[in-house]
Amino acid sequence: MKKIDVYIIRKVLSTFFLAIALIILIAVIFDISEKIDDFIDRQAPLKSIIFDYYLNFIPYFANLFSSLFVFIAVIFVTSRLAAKNEFIAMFSSGISLKRLLIPYLISAFVIAAFSFSLGNYVIPQANKKRIEFQNSYFKKFRQQMRFSEYNIHRQILPGVYFYVESYNRIRNTGLRMTLEEFDGVKLKSKLSADMMIWDSINNLWILQNYYIRNFYDDREELISGLRLDTAFRVKPQDFLPKINIVEAMTPRELNEYIAEQRLSGTSAVISSEIEKYSRVANPFASFILTVIGFSLSVRKVKGGIGLHIGLGILLSFTYILFQRFATVFALNGTTNAVVAVWIPNILFALIAALIYYKTPS
Repeated sequence: MKKIDVYIIRKVLSTFFLAIALIILIAVIFDISEKIDDFIDRQAPLKSIIFDYYLNFIPYFANLFSSLFVFIAVIFVTSRLAAKNEFIAMFSSGISLKRLLIPYLISAFVIAAFSFSLGNYVIPQANKKRIEFQNSYFKKFRQQMRFSEYNIHRQILPGVYFYVESYNRIRNTGLRMTLEEFDGVKLKSKLSADMMIWDSINNLWILQNYYIRNFYDDREELISGLRLDTAFRVKPQDFLPKINIVEAMTPRELNEYIAEQRLSGTSAVISSEIEKYSRVANPFASFILTVIGFSLSVRKVKGGIGLHIGLGILLSFTYILFQRFATVFALNGTTNAVVAVWIPNILFALIAALIYYKTPS
């Protein structure tokens, strides 16, 4: 690595982290002004506000805008070097455009590794505390915390289906539940009860006024009673609200959750897969946007830094907007989750290649 590489890498990374720090500071100030009524009304402790919310809010927000600011940092640094005619001296000394791109890609790798580490390991742990704080002290989150759920259908094992008409999270009780076991399309047994109550000491369900119907080839068996203590693959935590829950999961937890959702056949599996694939696709975008930013601003043009930054912001928001559209298509079932997440990267990678090869050497 040459001195010029260290010089450019230091410029890009310092600009990136400075821009992230400034936008986080602005975001925190605006967030405090928006949430101060909630803090006062709920008498949130200052220690919790700082350490449980804002300290865990910072990595989430930094990662959210990392792709945008790596683009702006590259354009800002490159435009300034071009404005000072430093690239002319570099090219005159025999440095090629391809060689000059290497320190930018190294910077992109550092930022991508930073974003990947945040998204997969730091933010899930931070989000657990942040979301818990939001649910406790913010009005809009408390309003989403319903105490009861109705008409819950789940496949808890292959061929085993669970249903409860209503479930109360406070009392951990359910009304009119059924548990059906199928062999292919043939019903083998059906368990139904008027009420199910969670026994937290023995970790099992107490069924009241239950009926069990077993179906055989030549006969049917009926068993009934007032109480049945039983355990099946449903726990009280399965009925907790899933508000932003995937954001608080480590990669291993997220994979297990997706497997459970696929088994249950719920639509939540799509949003979970989007979260999983985005944790890889978003850091990879740092390389693509770095190449685009470098190619656009390496030449000195009329309009200078202002023109380059304006164009960079426009392209950045176009990329983010395209990401959102692709996500909507996936949520609507129009597109596969992994395809929807990677389509913006593929499209902008082609744009980056085109712009780079159109850049005069």
